[in-house]
Amino acid sequence: MAGVSSYSGIFRLDGRTAIVTGGSRGIGLALAEGLAAHGADIAIVVKSTVDRAEEAAKAIRATGRRAMVVQADVANEADTIRMADEVTAVWGHIDILVNNAGIVLPARAEDCPLDTWRQTMAVNLDGVFLASRAVGRQMIKQKSGSIINIGSMSGRIVNWPFRHAAYNVSKAGVHMLTKCLATEWAEFNIRVNALAPGYIFTELTDEVLREHPDVVNDVWAKGAVQNRIGSVEELVGATVYLASSAASFTTGEIITIDGGLTLR
Repeated sequence: MAGVSSYSGIFRLDGRTAIVTGGSRGIGLALAEGLAAHGADIAIVVKSTVDRAEEAAKAIRATGRRAMVVQADVANEADTIRMADEVTAVWGHIDILVNNAGIVLPARAEDCPLDTWRQTMAVNLDGVFLASRAVGRQMIKQKSGSIINIGSMSGRIVNWPFRHAAYNVSKAGVHMLTKCLATEWAEFNIRVNALAPGYIFTELTDEVLREHPDVVNDVWAKGAVQNRIGSVEELVGATVYLASSAASFTTGEIITIDGGLTLR
């Protein structure tokens, strides 16, 4: 046995660098802050919310950690390559990638414009692939790394009552991509896992709550065995675990964090 004292720092991320896409607000911001709290330096990647990203980076730097902002569209191949190159040029290595950027464009299947379908896939699925490929190439060179994809319970079930087949399919694709990359890159000591969150309070959820309080309170919350919506903070622990050495024997997993909604 290793002994009690050897376990005290298993979740520490000191000396490691992390990229968090969509890290200026909501889930992405909480994950960026959580990783920084455990010692990681953070590169926040955003497409448009640069000012908010700079505020988040400033707050992280105030804690003694390094932080930078990269403006990039994860659906753009050239941008993802530049993103990885910029972070590597500044910090020399990339140890953690959190693929969080995503969109939801609700539409009934029979009315869903092809452009809406393709835009959803471009960000939610292509973006995860492109960012993982760009960062994965660097991780392959250094023979280490942890990639954490933000999937969704919607990749497992058809959540209701809103219609968004494109979103559900994109997240199911993220789950399978996670397993494929975990298998292909294991030989390079790269672990690839995903979170599948349930309903989480974010700015988007707040909008739904204002417009459809009955859906949030009577369908979403009561659908979970814990009878509530989750918070972004409740996704941080699993993310830190997957990023850390504590998860050294964990790869290809989809960790569902939904208050038990998918149990029934």
